[in-house]
Formats: sequence, structure tokens, C-alpha cells
Amino acid sequence: MIKLHDKYFKPFISTKEIDDAIQRLVLEIAEDVGDEIPVFVGILNGSFMVVSDFVKKYPKPCEVTFIKLASYEGVKSSEDIQRLIGLTQDLSGRTVIILEDIIDTGNTLSEVHRIFKNENVKSLKIATLFYKPEAYKKDFKLHYVGIEIPNKFIVGYGLDYDGLGRNLPEIYQIKETQHMTNLVLFGPPGAGKGTQADFLKEKYNLVHISTGDVFRYNIKNETALGMLAKSYMDKGELVPDQVTIDMLNAEVEKNADANGFIFDGFPRTNAQADALNKLMDSKDSQINAMIALEVADEILVERLLSRGKTSGRADDADESIIRNRITEYYNKTAILKEFYSEQNKYFGVDGVGSIEEITVRLSAVIDEL
Repeated sequence: MIKLHDKYFKPFISTKEIDDAIQRLVLEIAEDVGDEIPVFVGILNGSFMVVSDFVKKYPKPCEVTFIKLASYEGVKSSEDIQRLIGLTQDLSGRTVIILEDIIDTGNTLSEVHRIFKNENVKSLKIATLFYKPEAYKKDFKLHYVGIEIPNKFIVGYGLDYDGLGRNLPEIYQIKETQHMTNLVLFGPPGAGKGTQADFLKEKYNLVHISTGDVFRYNIKNETALGMLAKSYMDKGELVPDQVTIDMLNAEVEKNADANGFIFDGFPRTNAQADALNKLMDSKDSQINAMIALEVADEILVERLLSRGKTSGRADDADESIIRNRITEYYNKTAILKEFYSEQNKYFGVDGVGSIEEITVRLSAVIDEL
């Protein structure tokens, strides 16, 4: 992750992917042009890296020139195209190939075609390293395209954000969710996870997403996902991970402006953890930490038996059931502990003490994040 001015950007396209794309463009264009000597025209400022690397790979004689146009203001493409540096040579009867770094709305192409309208060139072709099909608004033909990308702002390899980022050798994509803390909260039965989640969501203004609550809500309200989940449950089958992820996605979407989320009850397997990572990545965010409350088994059993006297829950009243629940938790959590530890995202917190003492310990971890 990098920061330019007030924005954060995440890695998107590697230097190797860029190099491979330019090599493909070189081969396509060289084959089409044949023995002719083309004139490659770069559009400044962004295309200087593309043009430099392209002509170094081009296997035959060629000429290179530049024009300078300006169309970007901040992170948006402007309708107002200014020609700052124009053509300085006669291109009559020549094959001209425009080398663009990126084509999004196509506004710059309108000015390019207007410039060359009276130049009497033999042919005018457009080549671009990056292309945003979702943003393209024009009818001009793009003859050569290196990499198609989503309609999100990018920097690097000649592209900038208010002057910064052009020198980066790879491409970074803007991180639209700029500030978000997402936690996976774990704890064995009786660890006080629910109580602490209530405190933490208030203190850090986070949204608490309990998988159990989400399932109950969807089934009670007979949503499409709820009915799908119920159809599996009624047959005694496990609900597929994708159904759960779709439910969680809906909850995240409902709270798109949140400062972050506390995920409670999910993930429980490596596959689910991978799915959650992909979900958060699609939101330009990530899981920052798995925080697990650690409490000795005997204390847990004592707590749950005590709770069972008032909770009315049968699984809080039977010691053998309690111990089985604790064992099941450790069997599942051990896998996830390794998963998040490998990413330096696992934090074990002592769950013994008063509610306030435990909250302070948890807060210390979150504050460090």
C-alpha cells in the first residue's frame, strides 16, 4: 500500500505484466506495419514510459514524436482538453500510430483525431497500454489494446495523481475505502466474546456482524438467501460457504460507510477465510486482525455452568456438552490461528479478569492496528 497526497493506493499490475503487454503490442504492430517506417506519437505527460519501453522493443526503424494534451483534474477525466504542445513535423503520407498510456472516456481521442484530420496521413491507428471499456464513451476504433482494466483510478508507470506516482515502475489502483478496520473476533464458548463485541463496536464505531444473527434475520424475513440457506438446513446439510458469504456481503453493502466491521462466527475454515479476504478485497479493504480471547478450559466450564443456571440453555447445563463445544472450538480455531499467524494478523488476548480489564487489553491491540 502507498499513499500519494491524501489517497491510498494498492498494488494492481506488476512490472512483468506491463512488460508482457508491451511486448504483445510491439509484435502486433510490427507485423501489421511490415517494412514501412511508422511514426509513433506519444501523448504527454503520461505516455513517456510506454513510448520509451515500446520503441526500445520495436524491431525495425521508426520515428518518434510527442504532443502534449491535458485532460485530468485530480482523479477525474475532464471534458476540457487543452493542447499544450503540438506537432512540429510534416506527417503527410505517413503511417501514424498513437501510443497512449491509458484510454478511459476517450475525450483525448477526440482531440487527437481533430489534430490529425488535416495532416493528410496515410493512416492513423490507436494503440493503448491500458483501456477502461466501462468508461469509454466514443466511437473511435482502438486498433491495439494491451490490458483491459476496471473503471478505477490508477497511478504508476507514467500515470499520476496530482503530479505524484509517475515514477512508479508498476501500477497501483486507488483504494476507495480509505480508512477501515476489520476484525475477526474469536473466543471459546464462555469467553465473553459477545459482551466484548458490544463494547468494541461502540468504542470504535464498528459494525458487529454475527453470522448467527445474519442467518436468523434472513430466514425470519424470508429473503432469497434465507430461503436458500433454510433449504439446506431442512435437509440436514451444511449451508454452502458461498451462501454465507453472499449474506455477509449484503450486510457489508448495507453499511458501506462504516469505519469497519467485527466479524463474529465467521470464518471457521481456511476456505471461508480466503472467501472473506476476497470479499473485503472487492470492497477495497482487508481483514486487519484475528483477535482471540484466551481462557483456560476449567474457567470456561465454570462460567458456562454458572450461566446455565439463568440462561435456560441446555448446552450450558451439561458439563460434557460444554467440554465438547470447547474442544470443537479449538479444533476449528487452530487452523485459523495458523492462517492468520502466517499473515502476522493473529492476536491472542488474555480473557480472564473483569469485563473492563479485558476491554482494555483488546483495545490495546486495536489501537496498535
